Amino acid sequence: MQNHRQIVLDTETTGLEPSQGHRIIEIGCVEMINRRLTGNNYHQYLQPDREIDEGAQAVHGISNEFLADKPRFADVVKDFIEYIDGAELIIHNAPFDVGFLNHEFRLAGKEYGQVDTYCSVIDTLVMARKMRPGKKNNLDVLCKEYEVNNAHRDLHGALLDSELLAEVYLRMTGGQSALLLDSEETVTDSNGVVSAKKLSADRKPIKIIPPTAEELEAHRAMTGKMENGSW
Repeated sequence: MQNHRQIVLDTETTGLEPSQGHRIIEIGCVEMINRRLTGNNYHQYLQPDREIDEGAQAVHGISNEFLADKPRFADVVKDFIEYIDGAELIIHNAPFDVGFLNHEFRLAGKEYGQVDTYCSVIDTLVMARKMRPGKKNNLDVLCKEYEVNNAHRDLHGALLDSELLAEVYLRMTGGQSALLLDSEETVTDSNGVVSAKKLSADRKPIKIIPPTAEELEAHRAMTGKMENGSW
């Protein structure tokens, strides 16, 4: 079984448009391998060399003073690329974050390419709109829909939002499989590969209950309808 590495990513910025000179001030990433959270996360605050818009600060609560001693994107770009390289990124409203990341790559140097140089991208907003057409699909709404506890989310934060989105994504795409991976019926080898655990040889045999005549007749009637296209 080949490891499937996914990274749930979010950013916070000084404003809404990189074309207006706005910059990334926080990157938060949560790693999953084979749909399991690994704890190998990435979190970085960044000095943007510009003022944060008041509207943006009201959303994330990050101040210019707090960022004054933080590294610039160019200082961490190589480490960041090493972390995301080869993964599948999961982002809510991907064009926003990818647009800002590509802008930062360009400013750091042409040799760094852009996001699709290193990763493929899944946009959970696009997924949610297909699954819930005509409804609001922001992260808070999806947390409520999929019963992910976000009571501690007073402000936006890149790492916190990535952690919440990871849980939402797992439930959107069949969270039961993620729960199975944590059950006692699985084993994980030294490479993090998850597989089913063999049953004990002395385990009691499973009791087989044959169907009744009525159940068999009902089953034949149902399959007959399916074959005739009337089901």
